[in-house]
Amino acid sequence: MTAVDQNTRRRRGTGLIALDEQAAHDGYTLYAPLTGGGEVLLIDLHGTVAHRWRLPHRPGRHARILPNGNLAYNATLPDRNTKDGPDGPRFPMWHKYRGGLMQEIGPEGQVLREFTDPLQHHDAHHHGDGRILYTALEPLTGERAAAVRGGVPGSEPDGGTVWADTIREVDADGRLLWSWRAADHLDRDEYALHPDYSREHWPLINSVLPLADGTVLASLRSVSAVVVISRATGEILWRTEPGLVSQQHHPTELPNGNILIFDNGVFRPGRDVPFSRVIEVERASGKIVWEYHDPAREAFFAPFMGSAQRLPNGNTLITDSPAGRLFEVTAEGLLCWEYVVPQFGGYREPEVGALFPSLNNAVFRAYRYDAGQLPWLKRQV
Repeated sequence: MTAVDQNTRRRRGTGLIALDEQAAHDGYTLYAPLTGGGEVLLIDLHGTVAHRWRLPHRPGRHARILPNGNLAYNATLPDRNTKDGPDGPRFPMWHKYRGGLMQEIGPEGQVLREFTDPLQHHDAHHHGDGRILYTALEPLTGERAAAVRGGVPGSEPDGGTVWADTIREVDADGRLLWSWRAADHLDRDEYALHPDYSREHWPLINSVLPLADGTVLASLRSVSAVVVISRATGEILWRTEPGLVSQQHHPTELPNGNILIFDNGVFRPGRDVPFSRVIEVERASGKIVWEYHDPAREAFFAPFMGSAQRLPNGNTLITDSPAGRLFEVTAEGLLCWEYVVPQFGGYREPEVGALFPSLNNAVFRAYRYDAGQLPWLKRQV
């Protein structure tokens, strides 16, 4: 045993790192450690745990609080989609970001309702009335697989299959209300995979959200595009200009109609040093109207995952996902709160552990809530 902790992230310090109580937006921050096995935590501004859920399944990415105060939890279906499972094989990275179990859970951990789809991955937006809008997969083979442009030639899994994204919406009883298929609606040349990506998953939708005007907002990571989809026709009504974002995550709609985006910055055109940023894009013009990056750009770089939430006071809560670093900045770009997730662990599935062998404290997304959004909280503290 060495006297020095060999985990770089943990060695740099965990828990509350910085707080400016005058500038930070008061409330409670929710996060679900990806290697926590099913633990979801709610902390106050000082990093004190105000509430904790201990659920039986590790997160299939994240959790959030619904308008009724319940927890929406996207979990990983146990013992499914493995190499020898009833639904496999898919491809190695599938084991890391698959989900399949979408639940609404009460404050005491009671499951109030749930829906399963073994093809679900990354994101599931619970409306709060039982409806769920989520991302899933379908296999493309033969000419349909070959029609997908870009990626590393010959890198398709399972004899040439390209797994393509679908978006599905179901009601409280699990009945299909709406669906969309990338293979039916995306131009192969305009939405080609980055040339350094495996041809296993196209276009890799990591976020999906209903917009106020009834359309659907989606983040297509492996083709570096954020798009707005028509529910009526399935056509792309709007997209970010090529080169604006690079392998982005978690676009959300702001009250003014602009789009807030966590821009990871992997393979950013024209930049030899990668960095991450959060940008606000005006939908009408497609231009960036607000941007945050670290004063030393290279000091903030999340090569995968990440999220951003605009808070009621105009601040922005940012999740540096791989580092388990949650921080808040003002409209002027000044950091006023920082917390590093202290829960470190390893993935229990051997397929995922082989890809990510070190202990980590990663979280997919974090959310900040006012006390009024947690009507049950006083009974728990």
